Amino acid sequence: MELQLLKLLLYRELYTKYSSLINRKELKEEHRELSYLYAVVDRLHELIPDTNLSVDEVATSFWSTYPDAAHEIYDGLLKDLQDVNISELVGDTILSEISRRKTATRLSEAAYSLASGRGSLEEVKRLTDELDKPVVLTEQIERITTDLELLAEHAVNQPGLRWRLDCLNKSLGSLRKGDFGFIFARPESGKTTFLASESSKMIDQSDKPVVWFNLEEQGEKVMLRFYQGYFGVTLDVLLANVKQYKKLFQEKVGDKFILVDNAGITARDIERTLHSVQPSLIIYDQIDKIKGFKADRDDLVYGAIYQWARELSKTYAPTIGVCQADGSAEGQKWLSMANVSNAKTSKQAEADWILGLGKTHEETAEYIRYINLSKNKLMGDKDSIPSLRHGRFEVVIQPEIARYKDIVKYE
Repeated sequence: MELQLLKLLLYRELYTKYSSLINRKELKEEHRELSYLYAVVDRLHELIPDTNLSVDEVATSFWSTYPDAAHEIYDGLLKDLQDVNISELVGDTILSEISRRKTATRLSEAAYSLASGRGSLEEVKRLTDELDKPVVLTEQIERITTDLELLAEHAVNQPGLRWRLDCLNKSLGSLRKGDFGFIFARPESGKTTFLASESSKMIDQSDKPVVWFNLEEQGEKVMLRFYQGYFGVTLDVLLANVKQYKKLFQEKVGDKFILVDNAGITARDIERTLHSVQPSLIIYDQIDKIKGFKADRDDLVYGAIYQWARELSKTYAPTIGVCQADGSAEGQKWLSMANVSNAKTSKQAEADWILGLGKTHEETAEYIRYINLSKNKLMGDKDSIPSLRHGRFEVVIQPEIARYKDIVKYE
């Protein structure tokens, strides 16, 4: 993680933001070889202010400063630094995890001392309490208005994207810029159909495009599913009337639907795309497959991805991610946060809302899906129903037309 952080420090803006938060003494004690590269970056930023650095510049400066350094060590470190591909948005997560790791080490040492009769119970308690404290960046503190009218306007009255499923309008409410959540389900439960159904409803609610990053299924199949969801027709009808639906789609949707089909897409690729198109809605299917994140454990990698996606939603548009449910969810109706695959709490902590999509193996319920809102921090709309905020809903999947529909009607 220290190498990833060093890569971020090559950017002047991020160096200004994070440099003062790094304890150079601890760094030298724990990562002696790497600390010399940090020192070179410090010096270069001092000599060349307001400029981003390259790894080549760091390497040239390092070898001129330390000509006798061990090539077998530093050639490898510099190559690893060059190979690091990481988003600028995950610096907070990296610093937090480094801090947590150091605290966990001190806690382990304190607990061992206590067990040996030398330590202090108070110190163990203090470190336990400290373990979950996030890194606070003072320059990120933003003063929020106390004007109630503005708060109401931004929180509830601001137009958002409404769902096709009215049960979600009454529970989650509209999706607005900054809202990040995800859907999880077992394979072949109807996740892509859900996305096609909802995004094809939302696309007419804004002049900005919907951007769907497809990292899962064949792109052409996804595009056809979107066509079906938008028009509410079967594939046979769609293909039998190609010219008619092509013309209608161009007239109604035009260039507002952007499907990016790239199973190996990186966070940087996505950032460049979003900056270019300025979307109304962002979809990641599947979000766990986005490249460009590294950490010591898989759950930390996923946590970094979800934190990055959350930050991008604040910059650009509301965001829907899709991921798998683990094996314990197979055949289950109501999926909880505990059923999210490849996560302890790292994914769940970053989301504003989480929707589990359950499916049983009962023949009589083949087209029934079970929605469980296990997390909901959204503000809702004026017509939202407070008692449904964490509701459970049975809905119907219509795979032949790529749509979902409510069973219950809400007044």
